[in-house]
Amino acid sequence: MTMDHSSDAMLPLETLRAFDAAARTGSFSAAAEKLNLTHGAVSRQIAKLEDWLGLKVFDRGARGVSLTIEGNRLHLRTTEAFALISSNSDRWIEPRGTAVVRLTSIPSVSGLWLMPRMAALENNPSRLRIVLDVDIRQADLADEGIDLSIRCGRGRIPGRVSVQLFEEHVFPVASPDLAREIGRGDPARLLKFPLINDSDASAWRAWFAAQDIDYRPRPQDRRFEDYNLVLGAAAHGLGIALARPPMTEDQLKSGRIIAADDRVVLSPISYWLDRPIGRPRAAAAELARRIAAQAGLAAEKIEDFIAAEQ
Repeated sequence: MTMDHSSDAMLPLETLRAFDAAARTGSFSAAAEKLNLTHGAVSRQIAKLEDWLGLKVFDRGARGVSLTIEGNRLHLRTTEAFALISSNSDRWIEPRGTAVVRLTSIPSVSGLWLMPRMAALENNPSRLRIVLDVDIRQADLADEGIDLSIRCGRGRIPGRVSVQLFEEHVFPVASPDLAREIGRGDPARLLKFPLINDSDASAWRAWFAAQDIDYRPRPQDRRFEDYNLVLGAAAHGLGIALARPPMTEDQLKSGRIIAADDRVVLSPISYWLDRPIGRPRAAAAELARRIAAQAGLAAEKIEDFIAAEQ
């Protein structure tokens, strides 16, 4: 079998899974249903495979698809490969079905906002099954077979349908001991202590700008890429962080961190619900409604999000 592709990069596993499912079922639609993907996602994966190989693996017909000679040779190899992979009895089997929804988000949103609401999102009023993926790359949702994504950002992302879920009004927090040391008074007093930033300094800059102070990160300040680590550092007295409601509800209730200043400022970062362009599956639309309800989003806004073509 000749492969005329120009790159030696390995094909993603999801591409070969789509090929295998289409080869077994003789239909992109049936393969999509089997893999819990859209027809378009399967079609794109097959196109990616054929482009990589430099040859056709399927003949397209009115009643479905059939393997070419080259496609049949490849399927023999992928069947052997998947048999070897499946022989590992410890492998995780991902649930599939019409009520399974693939949702992706960054670790902080997943752990601090989604997890406390997971039972309600899955079980109220009927049962859904959420497969939660961690997204740190802002991946292409359609190509990855993702139904919905929750992210932090400043606006919409091209190639997605987006709706703003909620904004965050931030305020300084610290461990109880450090908060007592900080005391109350002029906002400039906070600059006597290390400030803890997450991926950038925009939230702290916004908070200080509202107090007519120009803040720029200093050598004594700290930065942690993930907000879970920011809260952990604040709880252990390493400095002052910014509370980002509603992600900090549990930490504030527990008393691990408390307000170090009462001034509240709107952050430039807000939370967005995204989906691929096209009509969402019924289960994905239902989960979007449940997420919107948890976020306090108006019903008409989420219905516009579900119905939007682009």
